[in-house]
Amino acid sequence: MLKQKKLFLFDIDGTLSLGDTLFDGSRALLEYIDAIGGASYFITNNSTKSGADYVAKFARWGLSVRESQFITAGFLTIRFLKAHFPAQKIFVVGTRSFVSELRAQGLWITEQPDSDTACVLVAFDNELTYQKSADACQLLQLHPALPYFATSPDLRCPVPFGFVPDCGAICEMIACATDRRPQYLGKPSPEVVALCLAASGFRPEETLVVGDRLYTDIACGIAGGVDTCVLFTGEAQPEDLPSTEFPPTYAFATVRDLLLNCQSPTA
Repeated sequence: MLKQKKLFLFDIDGTLSLGDTLFDGSRALLEYIDAIGGASYFITNNSTKSGADYVAKFARWGLSVRESQFITAGFLTIRFLKAHFPAQKIFVVGTRSFVSELRAQGLWITEQPDSDTACVLVAFDNELTYQKSADACQLLQLHPALPYFATSPDLRCPVPFGFVPDCGAICEMIACATDRRPQYLGKPSPEVVALCLAASGFRPEETLVVGDRLYTDIACGIAGGVDTCVLFTGEAQPEDLPSTEFPPTYAFATVRDLLLNCQSPTA
């Protein structure tokens, strides 16, 4: 039941906001969660922004949040790379900001297809060039056993005019040339839910994952063993539900509708 939920794990783009616009009801829902003694975490596959970047963005909306509330695909990727490739050369297709973030964490990052590269990483890159994708293809084909990772399988990213290609679409382009597909490190990994549960102290039955994508957001909640809610404010639409392999526990048209249902005495 929605009235039992205390820990809310929100996707951001297409769920709480679009570009620089906060959706109607998002602020009120976050205030409701604070009022009931709950907690909000923000689980995004957008690796172009760090947790600190999101804190600043939320501040522009007049929302006070902590960096520790953000579990981004970049954060998960850094954890993975530091555990498995702590002193090895990593080829990255990503934004200048993401590359800088990786280097700041002490990782050995290259943007050249060097022969001593230990793995390939592809991220959502809104600064993508043909040369970057060609260099990734070169490494993946010349070294067929080279480990290959990507931050997320998201195919498209919501923007004010519609959608643009996301990390998963970039990987599909590379796959067309190389027949190689990566291991994805962000959502739908159940690690996202586990980290939030451990940090917050709430129980799985008190937890709700909220997002606009079935194959990442809702799949993440299902994999993590918690209830889920899809909002039809981004990629997923009502006609997708009958055929999806990731059926949500709840579905609402907007974030305002989710809030109203949380507040309902019968929820």
